[in-house]
Amino acid sequence: MDCLYCFLGLLLLAARVPPDAAKRFHDMLSNGKPSGFIRQHDQLDGWSSDENDWNEKLYPVWKRGDSKWKNSWKGGQVQASLTSDSPALVGSMITFAVNLVFPKCQKEDANGNIVYEKNCRNDTGATADPYVYNWTEWAEDSDWGNDSSQSHNNVFPDGKPFPPHPGWKKWNFIYIFHTFGHYFQTLGRCSTKISINTANMSLGPQVMEVIVYRRHRRTYIPTARVKDVYIVTDQIPVFVTMSQENNRNSSDEIFLRDLPIIFNVLIHDPSHFLNESAIYYKWNFGDGTGLFASNNPMWNHTYLLNGTFNLNLTVQAKVPGPCPSPSPRPPMVTTPLVPTGNYPLELSDNPDESCHISRYGYFKATITIVEGILEVNIIQMTDVLMPMPQTGDSLMDFVVACQGTVPTEVCTVISDSTCQIAQNTVCDPVDVDMHSPCLLTVRRAFNRTGTFCLNLTLGDDASVALTSALVSVPGRDPASSVRIANGTLVAAGCLAVFVTVIAFFMYKKHKEYTPIENPGIMVKGKSLNVFFNHAKSMFFPGSQEKDPLLKNQQEVP
Repeated sequence: MDCLYCFLGLLLLAARVPPDAAKRFHDMLSNGKPSGFIRQHDQLDGWSSDENDWNEKLYPVWKRGDSKWKNSWKGGQVQASLTSDSPALVGSMITFAVNLVFPKCQKEDANGNIVYEKNCRNDTGATADPYVYNWTEWAEDSDWGNDSSQSHNNVFPDGKPFPPHPGWKKWNFIYIFHTFGHYFQTLGRCSTKISINTANMSLGPQVMEVIVYRRHRRTYIPTARVKDVYIVTDQIPVFVTMSQENNRNSSDEIFLRDLPIIFNVLIHDPSHFLNESAIYYKWNFGDGTGLFASNNPMWNHTYLLNGTFNLNLTVQAKVPGPCPSPSPRPPMVTTPLVPTGNYPLELSDNPDESCHISRYGYFKATITIVEGILEVNIIQMTDVLMPMPQTGDSLMDFVVACQGTVPTEVCTVISDSTCQIAQNTVCDPVDVDMHSPCLLTVRRAFNRTGTFCLNLTLGDDASVALTSALVSVPGRDPASSVRIANGTLVAAGCLAVFVTVIAFFMYKKHKEYTPIENPGIMVKGKSLNVFFNHAKSMFFPGSQEKDPLLKNQQEVP
């Protein structure tokens, strides 16, 4: 009887003091923070629940700041970079990529080993051993070389064996991805990619965490860990580029009146989820011209009035999807007055019937329309006759006419006959009567005879217009001067073709000629990026010309 009491006492003690619970994935990842509210969602296809047990003996977990991280890799610490093609439209695939960055002078060779780069010296100096980690040698000296998947070492943290892939011996890194209360484990080399279907994911910002292990003979050593925010949305991610001829800087959201603006809609769909969808674009430019609908992502629109306008775009995609199941049909009550052959309409059971789900994307912008220089032309070129004898540069006058506003600056670039090598650049303010038609004379000097390429631009704060010409500078004799005065103007029709295939150098104030990034083109649709950056902060607190004509510049010969 006494023995029975002792046995019952032990059972009660065991019930009050439970043994150490097995470590689970959600205990070992996310710094031990549980994510029970996420685990209520449907399981991700191909992923496992983080309620599974974790083999802590084979895969130890080190917390952030643990001193062991300093010695986890020879020559320094490995950094992991995690990126994704977020934002992802719900139902599409989202892809994550992890890349490992090794310490200086280290790289992965063709066999998956980590070696020192030749002729590269790191802080520790050169070493006689070419290998940082020679996993091939380890495999030959242990059961790593055994092709049998039954080896108790060739398993993931949950005990599942490594896949029987022919090249798995070269994959010396184990990647554990964790999100939505689920994990995915895979072998890889110094980089790996995975894709997930977002059909069962909640909308909004989410966190993906990755922990990386390296092979260490019969066990594994934590090497790097990283996390990043990604976004799942039910709205189509839409971006819009805007471009306009003669627009000096489209990034300031200022465009010119009476010139068409080209709007080009870009849909972020890296997994091609919408490839089979019918997509429609509905435009409202805010100037009272009405609503425009099209299935073409590109549209031109010309504003005829100055002012500020609110642009709105709605994108609709009809995504093919399964048809809903037909509802049960109530029994028909027949009477002599109702023919028995008349039945109400119902959903078809035909499997080939096409159904769809509509998804929408939205874009808004506020743009300002102003007057600008619409066109510029050289209407006359004249050799400036100098008294004989005369030495020095040859002078030529160019009579220039333009349409639109009166320019405030004029700039010329003189290059060789191929229009490739700049030889002389001159910029001047324009002093003309603001109330008179745009007509001015530009005088330029040429220090030798020959054929030159001349780019001439007129500009103001909002616009810049270009024209180009081939100029023939003759020798100093009266006959040549007469030929210049009467015959050197290149035909305007030929120049129109010439101008479309060459570029020009723009200028800034103080006679400085510097490039402007992406002139004439404006990319809009930044609201999603702002939201993305805001989501990250929540989870992790803490002038060029449109067509460059000249490739380089040289001193005037």
